[in-house]
Amino acid sequence: MLIVTIDRPDARNALNVEAHHELGRIFDDFEDDPSLRVAIVTGAGDKAFCAGSDIKDDVDPDRKPISGFAGLSRRFDLRKPVIAAVNGFALGGGVEILLACDIAVAVESARFGFPEPRVGLAAIEGGLQRLAQHIPFKFAMQMLLTCETIDAATALRFGLVNDVVHESVLLDTALRYASAIVAGAPLAIEATKAVVMRGMAEAGVTGASVWRHEVLGELWESSDAAEGISAFTQRRQPVWKGK
Repeated sequence: MLIVTIDRPDARNALNVEAHHELGRIFDDFEDDPSLRVAIVTGAGDKAFCAGSDIKDDVDPDRKPISGFAGLSRRFDLRKPVIAAVNGFALGGGVEILLACDIAVAVESARFGFPEPRVGLAAIEGGLQRLAQHIPFKFAMQMLLTCETIDAATALRFGLVNDVVHESVLLDTALRYASAIVAGAPLAIEATKAVVMRGMAEAGVTGASVWRHEVLGELWESSDAAEGISAFTQRRQPVWKGK
């Protein structure tokens, strides 16, 4: 069993380019190590699971590893189960990590949201592709379009997480799920996940890897995207021009 901790608490565990590549290597090793059957991913500290991208450094999606945000979001063929233990805020890419996991548990104080449009961007690392397959369509669009956060109880009601627990038992709860998984036959677990993921891929989840640049490439080159990032770093309201 592998426990992966995102350890940038001073940045609310937001990820820079180096962190994406480090996590990519960690999950490569996890996939290749026959002694490891389940991974748990969580955040350092008690404030944030992952607040998304550190946009002072991580803006260009092409600088991420081929496996995507946190080395997980584009890893559609990962054979082994991954559990998210959400210890606080999960924003943008933080929710995309959760969506790339098979099971998720969260603390009662956790909140979830997609703030990307407020800085002129979009949740292209799994949010746009996966969210409406995990929760009802209208609720997915509510999260993606309004940029408002939801609390842990609402996330549980939507089906975004499996359990909401006190912070003192978060990791124990994730480990309980992991122990139940490893009680199953390794090949049976891997085959089960493979068939489910194949079905999701055929339903269009992985399609964004093909058309992402065509549909969203202009957004990253737009003046609004540059303005949104500048306004965020300068702590001011953006002035949108629609171009």
